[in-house]
Amino acid sequence: MNPHLVCVGGEDHAFRIPFLLSLRQKGFQVTAVSSGLDTAFSQHDIPHHRYGFDRFSSGSGGAIRTIGKLISDLRPDIVQSFDTKPNLLTPLAIRGRVPVIRTINGLGWTFSSLQPRAMALRPVFCGLQWLSSLWTAATVFQNRDDRAFFERYRLIARGTGRLIRSSGIDIDGFTRARQSAPSPRAMREQLGLSSAEVIIFVGRLTREKGIPTLLEAVPRVLEKRPNARFVLVGPWESEGPFAVDKSEIERHSPHVIALGPRRDVPALLGMADLFAFPTQYREGVPRVLLEAGLAGLPVVASDMPGCNEVIEPGWNGYLVPAGDANSLAARINEILSDRAKGAEMGARSVEFVKQHFALPLVVDQYCDLYEHVLGASPSGVTARQASRLQSDVAIGGLGEVSQ
Repeated sequence: MNPHLVCVGGEDHAFRIPFLLSLRQKGFQVTAVSSGLDTAFSQHDIPHHRYGFDRFSSGSGGAIRTIGKLISDLRPDIVQSFDTKPNLLTPLAIRGRVPVIRTINGLGWTFSSLQPRAMALRPVFCGLQWLSSLWTAATVFQNRDDRAFFERYRLIARGTGRLIRSSGIDIDGFTRARQSAPSPRAMREQLGLSSAEVIIFVGRLTREKGIPTLLEAVPRVLEKRPNARFVLVGPWESEGPFAVDKSEIERHSPHVIALGPRRDVPALLGMADLFAFPTQYREGVPRVLLEAGLAGLPVVASDMPGCNEVIEPGWNGYLVPAGDANSLAARINEILSDRAKGAEMGARSVEFVKQHFALPLVVDQYCDLYEHVLGASPSGVTARQASRLQSDVAIGGLGEVSQ
C-alpha cells in the first residue's frame, strides 16, 4: 500500500506542487494542506484542504484545532510541514499521533528584523521551536547556518538535524516555460526596455527583502550606467506592515518598474542581464536564486543564510553586506561593465543549480528520510511533556511569530 503523506504549508504552498508531484511518482499518496487557495492544486489533481490563517494576526488556537481535525480525518502515515508557523502549529496539532517531519526553510521575520518587538520575540520563538521538536520525528534544514543555530541553542539534539538544500527546482518545467514564452526581445519590447540594461528582482516587495536598499542603490547605479532599468516582480499589497509603500517605488520612475505578481517569471528572467536580491531575511534556500541561476544570470545578493548556499563570491555572483546600498550598487556596476565576465558567472550558475538543486536529487533525499521514519519504532512523549505542550502560554505565543 502506498504511504499517505500530508504536506502542510502556508499561503505560498502551491510553489511546492512539483515536489508533491515527484513524491506521487515515487509511490506516495499525497495531500496538501495550506492557507492558500485550491485552484493550483486542483489543476494537478492533488487533494487540497485549506485552514484559515493570517500571517499578520495574533492567536493560532483555531488553526491548531483545524489542522488537528484535518489530520484525524485524513489519517496519513506521515506528515511533512514547511514554513515558520506551520512548522510550529503542525506538531502541536498532531501531538505524536503521526510522525511529523519539519523543514526549516528560513527563520523568518523574528530573526531578520532589529525592531524591539522582533528582538523580544526571539526567546519566545526558541521556546516554541523546542516545544514543537518534542512532537517531531525529524527536522530538516535547508542551509547549514540554520542547523548550526538550532544545535547551538539546543532546539534539537546535536547531530539529529538533516540537511537537504532547498525544495528542489523543476529544471524541465522551467525550461518548458522559457521555451513557450515570448522571446527576450519581445518581452523587452512589451515593457519598453528594448535597449536597457535590465536588473531584475523577484520576491515580496517588503523591507525585509531589502527593497529600500535596492531603491537606495538605483541612483548610484545610474551614475555609471544611465541606461540601467530595475524591474521588480512580486506582491506588495498583501504584505501588511512589512510592505514597501508604492509611492517609494514610483519615486524612482521610469528607472524602476514594479510589475506586481506575475506567472511568467522564467520569461522575465530570460530578458534580464542581472539578478539583484538584497534580502535582509534569513532565507532557507531562495527558490528565486535557483531560478535566476537556471536563467544564466549573474547574481548580486546579500550575504545572508541561504543566499550563501547558492552564490560563491566571484565565481557565479557576489555577496554584499545586507543593507549596504553602496556595495550593492558597486557590484551591479562591476558586472554590467564586464558583460563577458557576467556571462561566465551566469553559465556557471546553470550547471551548479542542475548539479546540486535538481528536483529529483532533493526528492530522493526526502524519500530516504520518509522511509527511515516510517520504518522506525514510534517514539513516545511523556505525560509531563504533553502537559507542557498544551499550555495556553505556548499556544498563545504562536500568533506573534511572523511566518
